[in-house]
Amino acid sequence: MQKELFGTVKGRNVYEYTIEADGIKLKAMDLGATITELYTPDRNGELGDIAVGFKTAEDYARLTDNQGAAIGRYANRIKRGTFVLDGVRYQIPCNDGNNMLHGNNEFRDNFWELSAFGDDFLEFTFISPDGSNGFPGALYTKIRYSLKDSSLIIDYDAVSDKKTVICLTNHLYFNLNADATKTVYNHILKINADKFTPADDELIPTGEILSVEGTALDFRSEKEIGKDILADDIVKAAGGYDHNFCIKGNIGELREAAVMKVKENGRVLSVFTDLPGMQVYSGNFLTDDIVGKRGERFCKHGAVCLETQYYPDTPNHPNFPQCTFEAGEHFVSRTVYKFSTID
Repeated sequence: MQKELFGTVKGRNVYEYTIEADGIKLKAMDLGATITELYTPDRNGELGDIAVGFKTAEDYARLTDNQGAAIGRYANRIKRGTFVLDGVRYQIPCNDGNNMLHGNNEFRDNFWELSAFGDDFLEFTFISPDGSNGFPGALYTKIRYSLKDSSLIIDYDAVSDKKTVICLTNHLYFNLNADATKTVYNHILKINADKFTPADDELIPTGEILSVEGTALDFRSEKEIGKDILADDIVKAAGGYDHNFCIKGNIGELREAAVMKVKENGRVLSVFTDLPGMQVYSGNFLTDDIVGKRGERFCKHGAVCLETQYYPDTPNHPNFPQCTFEAGEHFVSRTVYKFSTID
């Protein structure tokens, strides 16, 4: 493991840590437990950074759209930032128009402690105080990034001293071209989901669970992301993909959620999760006035996020798989991003 100064934010030094194993190299900083670089080989064995991000910690603090950051206490949206537990209504700040997004960025914007490390793993911890951003309970969270079997493994463990809602993810922006100036239209994606949660024009779920058949969200067979990215009203309303897919299989069991590949360089990314959903976001708000880590200018749809999660706004939809945890009950989850190549 290597440690380097990465900048200064909020009057504190930010450090970036590097680990490498099984042909994969990862860099992450302690601000937001954020993954800053992720190198994987193409079919010729040449390493390329497939994580879209910025050059310095100051850039992340100034320009971020959650690139590579740990997300919590509640990933995705909660309608009007409010939910009820045991008859008590809680109010979270609304940072996305009328709604809460990503726990008001608490995980992203705070410093995490590097609590353990090795040649092939980094473990970060963070304590969110009782009542922080309106959430009940003091929440202790541990996130471990491990490199093993040509994979990035993300392990989450969070526990509160009061009954609360917990939904954690990572917001990696992938571009398998290893070039953030190119769109992800050439990325071929297959998702292990027959259904999705339709949303209103604020991207809040209606509460329905519908079939992907006949919609732009049908990735049951391989399809280039660019083919249908603005093909119907579902995706046009969001400016591209920004939708939750209901992953097939048993919740709590690690299973394949998606496979994404690029024929031009042979890179393949397989996603595994034990959670019920996965948000696919196609970088709809990336613009060419944003400069990346190598001086490149971003482009709309220049990355795709594959965020394993509970469904958006779950606390307000009792028909969704629930993410309420009792005091002392652990949220434990694993996401695996496995890398391979094709000829």
